[in-house]
Amino acid sequence: MWDELRAHHAQVADRRFEALVDADRAAAFSAQAGDMLLDYAKTNIDATGRALLIDLLEQTGVAAKRDAMFSGLPINETEGRAVLHTALRNIDGGPIEVGGRDIMPEVLDTLARMENFANDVRNGRFAGQGGKITDVVNIGIGGSDLGPAMAVKALAPYHDGPRCHFVSNVDPADIAGVLRGCDPATTLVIVASKTFTTIETMTNARTAQAWMGQVVADPGAQFAALSTAEDKTAAFGIDPSRVFGFEDWVGGRYSMWGPIGLSLMIAIGVDGFRSFLRGAQAMDTHFKVAKWSENLPALLALVGIWHNQICGHATRAVLPYDNLLSRLPAYLQQLEMESNGKGVSMDGADLEVPSGPVVWGEPGTNGQHAFYQLIHQGTRVIPCEFLVAARGHEDDLHHQHQLLVANCLAQSEALMRGRDLDAARAKIADRFAGDELERQARHRVFAGNRPSVTIAYPKLTPFVLGQIIALYEHRVFVEGVVLGINSFDQWGVELGKELATNLQPVVEGTQSADGKDGSTAALVGFLQKNGV
Repeated sequence: MWDELRAHHAQVADRRFEALVDADRAAAFSAQAGDMLLDYAKTNIDATGRALLIDLLEQTGVAAKRDAMFSGLPINETEGRAVLHTALRNIDGGPIEVGGRDIMPEVLDTLARMENFANDVRNGRFAGQGGKITDVVNIGIGGSDLGPAMAVKALAPYHDGPRCHFVSNVDPADIAGVLRGCDPATTLVIVASKTFTTIETMTNARTAQAWMGQVVADPGAQFAALSTAEDKTAAFGIDPSRVFGFEDWVGGRYSMWGPIGLSLMIAIGVDGFRSFLRGAQAMDTHFKVAKWSENLPALLALVGIWHNQICGHATRAVLPYDNLLSRLPAYLQQLEMESNGKGVSMDGADLEVPSGPVVWGEPGTNGQHAFYQLIHQGTRVIPCEFLVAARGHEDDLHHQHQLLVANCLAQSEALMRGRDLDAARAKIADRFAGDELERQARHRVFAGNRPSVTIAYPKLTPFVLGQIIALYEHRVFVEGVVLGINSFDQWGVELGKELATNLQPVVEGTQSADGKDGSTAALVGFLQKNGV
């Protein structure tokens, strides 16, 4: 099937797909899940290409693997685990069994405990040693930070609880900057680490503990933990009633639906958080029942496969024209690149096609004044994914939101349409002539024929944010199955962490750099000489 797709691409690669985009194509190459629209008409995928891509889904067993995931089978084969982040948002669904045990009572019990605690924090029943909680500091890294930090920012219009802050980097500037604006006597610190051993997280947690201990008698009384290591959380001084665990069938980058989302729940309230879960659950249902030609996660995955594995476009720009989603590209970097940044298939053989793309982006319109130059006129084609809401949250500034929407739609149109040399000449013919006209015109040519998709929705609500995140989770899953890789392990992060642990005493000067390569040893020497 890969060969058939490559052959079809060779036949259509040089055509101008702008000519394809009429009203009929706009309807045929878009799909909806509830009130969310995915438009992929501005790509070079035609009916034949889409049929071949759907055949690829069928041949690689995506449907069976999807059903296995939702039913609790151990599809994370390298670690022997089920993959059930979807269970955390299965609040209106039926039983889900893992190893013959229904896990939903435990999931719902943990959700209820989170809700009780969040309500207590928000209404002052749980208070700091100086009064009602005014600030929440979430300390985590990777999936324990990127998801909730992104979601808290995205849902800022719904905040009616304490201010939420996030610390992830072991760089002391990160935690110092956050704590500087908080009162230790009215701050709740949430430590997010399943094992309670993550070195960056625990280093920052001890710093926060010492900071709080300068003012309050019992710092542990103002800490909560998102962890399964109750012995370690108890040793840290955190009461078991403020420890919220999750099972190993929830991967870090898929974990904000459960305890890792506690900071979000405190910020927007229990009802808002449940709406967030229901949005994701609605996308889960859509993914399970919609046929492939109308299935948003599958279609988004197939567009990604077409652009990366078939067309050879190695990067993907995520461009939310919604400033509230400014952290979404960073979140998707981990979700996609940690999940599908693999080099071997499930059987251990080398991949025969490229793995996942480089994912990056910034919100519009800021990016237009930064890197869009490269997107429009650079020598590499960069497929773009635009996200835009029909309405913003500032009703009195709706005219400004309309300008934002116009910019979003104009960018996707410009990428597709471009500007040829004749049009460029005509645009400046009143100012230049002869060879200078030709030279100047060439600088104003846009190649066009650059693909994009647009995800549109009525307004960024908790429900819609849940839809968006689940859409991308399932897109990653589909791409992983098609590529034949395990999207749910992350062995690539291990080596650097191991080496960092070994290097710390060398940097501190308690061990010699003997045995290190010349470059590393020289860098250690320079940094020690200059202040480490």
